Amino acid sequence: MLIEVHMLKNYPATNLNRDETGSPKTCLFGGYTRGRVSSQCLKRSWRTSDLFQQQIGAENLGVRTRKFPQLVCDALAEMGVAEDMLKELQPKISGFGNKEGKENKDGSTTAQVMFFAPQDIQEVAQTIKGILDDCADSKAVKKLKAKDLQAAVNGAKVRPVTLDIALFGRMVTSNAFRDVEASMQVAHAISTNKVALESDYFTAMDDLLSGDTMEESGSAMIGDTDYNSSCYYIYASLDTDVLKENLKYTENEAELVQKAVPALLRAMAMTNPSGKQNSFAGHTLPSAMMIEVKQDKIPVNLVNAFAEPVRPTMKADLVQNSIQRLADEVDTVVDDFELSVDKRLWFCTSKYDIKPKCEAVLCKNFNELLEQVTKIVK
Repeated sequence: MLIEVHMLKNYPATNLNRDETGSPKTCLFGGYTRGRVSSQCLKRSWRTSDLFQQQIGAENLGVRTRKFPQLVCDALAEMGVAEDMLKELQPKISGFGNKEGKENKDGSTTAQVMFFAPQDIQEVAQTIKGILDDCADSKAVKKLKAKDLQAAVNGAKVRPVTLDIALFGRMVTSNAFRDVEASMQVAHAISTNKVALESDYFTAMDDLLSGDTMEESGSAMIGDTDYNSSCYYIYASLDTDVLKENLKYTENEAELVQKAVPALLRAMAMTNPSGKQNSFAGHTLPSAMMIEVKQDKIPVNLVNAFAEPVRPTMKADLVQNSIQRLADEVDTVVDDFELSVDKRLWFCTSKYDIKPKCEAVLCKNFNELLEQVTKIVK
């Protein structure tokens, strides 16, 4: 089963996702510059959100980090491994994650960032503990090679992974862990409108300067921050069959799959990227959401609804016109391609009375949308 999510979110002045210069990310689409939020940024904001963690449970979520050596050493310390042995061992573990098993220069981090499940950390720790039991002292530990330690870790193919790894996947160059094909695809969000980059020139005043003399006038510092205001179209698709396959070695697989979809939808709707939020507080809710459920796995991104930038008019604002464009595009795809859709759920805020002409279940509020989806996943 394929579940597709189409969502419109309108943001005020924000800098949600920065490029290498500190400016909001952009792209060219339809011949016009658009605001952009990368899929990596969106996925991270969803999987690390408090909402998602509360509904799924921290024990069912992994961690993406380069500090794997420290995590393993902490687990070994709990198993009673001596500190002098751990000091010699930690640089060895930094060689995990690459086939050569080459230790990283600083010895405290792996060469690449990797996604780990708690079971990965525990399995590596237990394997190394068995090897350490045969080491007489720290000098013997020093002679161990990272490549051999990594090769000793077995069971990667049947080891359980966490829900976030099952959703967003991982790629590793080590046989100690298994690659996981993502069950969820996420597009870069782009603005429905043509974007105009603006800059906020700001000053910071010293509270203890009176300004009574020339020497004490002026600001303590000056700076500038780029920003824009955009209505973003966000698209993602979830293959529940791939999700189940990824979780097949997990004890509570059925429960996790059932929790995953409503928890994910709530995180998508209620959370926002963290970029420059202290300066702009751009916390918004979706203006419209459509969810399509298909047995025929033909994903369709409806972004071409916005190939011509949406503009406000005398009769309708930017959001209203964007929702109408999305509804029109749905009808176009239905009429022109006649793709099989088992269920189409539509929700837009009560401020806008807009819906597609094609067959759709109209949800009066967001909670009803979640309830409908939950029934389908069951």
